[in-house]
Amino acid sequence: MRVKINKNSLESIVTNTKTYLEKKDTSSITSHIFLSANNGVLNVKATDYEIGLTYKQKNLTIIDEGEATANGRKLLSIISSLKDGDVTLETVQNYLYIKQNNSKYKLPMFKAEDFPKFPDIQNKNKFEIDSSILSRSLKKIVPCVDTNNHKFELNGALVDIKNDYINLVGTDTRRLGIYRIDTQTDKEFSIIIPKKAILEIQKLFYDKIEIYYDENTLIAVSDNFEFFTKLINGKFPDYARVIPKEIKTRIRLNRDMMIEGMKTISILSEQMKLTFAPNEIVFESIIEDNSEARTSIEFQTGVSENISICLKNRYLLDFLGSIEESEFDIELNSQETAFLVVCGNLKTVIMPIVS
Repeated sequence: MRVKINKNSLESIVTNTKTYLEKKDTSSITSHIFLSANNGVLNVKATDYEIGLTYKQKNLTIIDEGEATANGRKLLSIISSLKDGDVTLETVQNYLYIKQNNSKYKLPMFKAEDFPKFPDIQNKNKFEIDSSILSRSLKKIVPCVDTNNHKFELNGALVDIKNDYINLVGTDTRRLGIYRIDTQTDKEFSIIIPKKAILEIQKLFYDKIEIYYDENTLIAVSDNFEFFTKLINGKFPDYARVIPKEIKTRIRLNRDMMIEGMKTISILSEQMKLTFAPNEIVFESIIEDNSEARTSIEFQTGVSENISICLKNRYLLDFLGSIEESEFDIELNSQETAFLVVCGNLKTVIMPIVS
């Protein structure tokens, strides 16, 4: 293989594959990027078996077609050190040479045929949804998705497809976020997308993309890339049971005022007591030592008597960071039971801290 490619284009592609590489075991083929030059296109692949990405680069000169692999992190370090302009990638025996002007680097290759095969879209169902809407919607509930839960299904977001809507759901057992997308669908089904894949989806899903799936894999295809992720097999909790059916108190609040009050407390404490009085809202820290943070804002809450809840600051701040509107509702029943924060199609159920 021998190709000439713009340094900045190559650097951008290799940078975007970093997340997909095996980081600890450099003897693994998945610590390598796979390069394939043929039919006027350079395909650059990376995978850790769980997720994978192929970039398709057409703006280059292919002198000799062929295949290569190279350690992804070393290759990126080399490319980043080069000047603007064209870079030549060339394979000679079992090495990949990276050349520019008087600079030359040599990296050992693994056997290209040992690189993992990516799944294809054959015999897979097509997921009819606007990819950018899916990406933006997943972003709203991803803070609620757990990361290292022993129940594997909680380490991903549920995509629950009904006839007239899609619910995106994430939970870490202390809170549960739900975002509803109103749309018509052909069939009802559900899949669980791992959190790591969701974070990559948010970087990729902004152009015209076709999405395919089966019970094990989700694949996204565009003119510039192909992405896949393994899905989580498991039974997601019955999230509808967690949502309070009846609400005693509903208060409409100003987003910016609440953020300002909460940030005052967050300087000292990760937890706070929030008291809604008829004419004000009081924010107080919950700290075991003798330090203290307290602030209040004048606000007509509409309640006739004080209502207090204790909570982890981050849970409410994550919700407020996911909405664009200036107002939201908080729905309460008692100090000890779960409460809801709601804005449009996004709602989060939060368990209070019970002293």
